[in-house]
Amino acid sequence: MSLMMTMILMEQYGPRLSMDQLAKVLGLATATLHARIGRGELDIPTYVDGKLRWADTRDVAEYLDRKRDEARRDMGVV
Repeated sequence: MSLMMTMILMEQYGPRLSMDQLAKVLGLATATLHARIGRGELDIPTYVDGKLRWADTRDVAEYLDRKRDEARRDMGVV
């Protein structure tokens, strides 16, 4: 996991992201994000605390780094 991505997200959102914040980071509508979670299609762990669903900033950073690495491999960039 990239420490840089974690620091960027941590500075902007804190230790966890609400679903509205996560949707914004991923470029999705909040309803689309909730639908993906419901279908088990989101590769980012989320949890409920109280009545709200959250994602840990470290998990979001790891997901974004993983997607970047996949894109670079697909383009033949090592």
